[in-house]
Amino acid sequence: MKRNTFFLKPNVVIEPLIDRWYAWSHLISPATAAMNIVGRHLKIMNSYIQSPQIHAAAVKNPKMLGGPFMDYNGGRADEIKQLKEQTTKSREKSIQLHAAIVELDKMLKNNAKGYSLESLYEKVPEMLKGYVELVYDLNDNPSFRLFESLLYRSEFNTKSSQSIALWITNNDTRPFCLSTPKLDDPAVLHLHIPFDHQGIDAISKMKRNPGNIDELASLLGVEPKDRTLFDTFFTEQEHPEYKKYEGEKARMRYFGHACILLETKEVSILMDPVISYYGYESSVAHFSDIDLPDVIDYVIITHNHQDHILLETLLPLRHKIKNIVVPVTTSGALQDPNLKLAFKSMGFNNVIEMDEMEEVKFENVAITAVPFTGEHSDLNVRAKACFHVTIQQFSFLFVADSRVMEPMLYKHIQRVIGNVDVVFLGMECDGAPLSWLYGPLLTQELARDKDQSRRLSGSDFGKGMPLVDIFNPKEVYVYAMGQEPWLEFISSIKYTAESNPIVQSNRLVEECQKRGIVAERLFGEKELLYDYELTATETF
Repeated sequence: MKRNTFFLKPNVVIEPLIDRWYAWSHLISPATAAMNIVGRHLKIMNSYIQSPQIHAAAVKNPKMLGGPFMDYNGGRADEIKQLKEQTTKSREKSIQLHAAIVELDKMLKNNAKGYSLESLYEKVPEMLKGYVELVYDLNDNPSFRLFESLLYRSEFNTKSSQSIALWITNNDTRPFCLSTPKLDDPAVLHLHIPFDHQGIDAISKMKRNPGNIDELASLLGVEPKDRTLFDTFFTEQEHPEYKKYEGEKARMRYFGHACILLETKEVSILMDPVISYYGYESSVAHFSDIDLPDVIDYVIITHNHQDHILLETLLPLRHKIKNIVVPVTTSGALQDPNLKLAFKSMGFNNVIEMDEMEEVKFENVAITAVPFTGEHSDLNVRAKACFHVTIQQFSFLFVADSRVMEPMLYKHIQRVIGNVDVVFLGMECDGAPLSWLYGPLLTQELARDKDQSRRLSGSDFGKGMPLVDIFNPKEVYVYAMGQEPWLEFISSIKYTAESNPIVQSNRLVEECQKRGIVAERLFGEKELLYDYELTATETF
């Protein structure tokens, strides 16, 4: 090995941050970022500064998992106050954008009465002029659409708020990501670089290929005072080499949650990459990044939630990904930010948008986007799709967290794509209320009973079984349940045997097995090999 060339240690976290908060897709788009800065970050920081002990008690209460409570055991309030002041100063334009969006919404409610909206353009807040179109739906309900592509090219899109935290992990224990910012820590190195920085690709490649750490430190802008800590993230020990799959069958590997890797000797497809990316001892057997191909032909994203678009996984994989497939959206709606724009802003220059029933073909593989209903609290969200993948004549249907609101939809789809061999279905059927994820986007208070009724829920037994009846699969796998321990910091889910999603998915698995269908709720890891015209032939 050449002098000063090392490998990145397998348990180094490359954590993307925005304003020192965990980065997820709604913090990328300028409008949704503005709403979350005010409606989530500043709100939580103000609450913590006023009553840190209430937060400390709430974090210890299992019933409060995933709530807006900061996990610093009641301490470090002065640092949170400093972070709040820094955010208020550096994100002044975003805070003003939030106020303008709230003002615009109020103006439309007060003035748009079914008559022409043309005269109301002069009442649009000054900083939003030229960035919005005023519209009605067919029932005279007023709204607006954002010219999101222009907002990305405006003063509201500040990449200077982006950074990367490097640190070493040895377990899955982490604070809930949406409620706790990342403060300074002697073991954490903060790099003030944007997400499209080439240094992220360079350091990520060193998981497999040794590199010169002096050159890398220079590329990343590591200061001399941080060099000792930086050097601890590297090792001379070579990692296990990935062996490309060269079999004659199709191989399916389950990486946890909704992440499935499909491979043939010609092509690799990775669904919703949320991976336990780090090499450390765990009580749960699982694949990690060392089990991923050196080249991933297609990464497919089903929808815009933080447990399906995990930037902590995706940014280190960027250099491997040939194409990233996302559901199309051009709605301009605040709750429906454009995924292609978000990924391109983060340095992904190979983004393919797919509309419903649109098809992409590669070698002997075809990928079709399929309608996705439910799980979005009845909001008009287009950035969501299920996916039908065929390898020669063998087919997989990834339904993700879709809730089957109307079985006739899938009967129409079945007439187009036919029966499928394998169905993957998410059954986290309780779901959080609308406000848990989308609350910062609301411009007025939503009554508690309405909020509780509009949930981020997938299919239960009654909603899931129509898929089995309609598509006649040979195998059914329940996934995307958030059960794996490395998911808790983004999903806040902890099940017991009596939890409704476990009860409902048990019923579905048992019913499928009674019908002679191979069925299982996936957990940890799973590998299957498929003949192209038969069912699974080997299980590991």
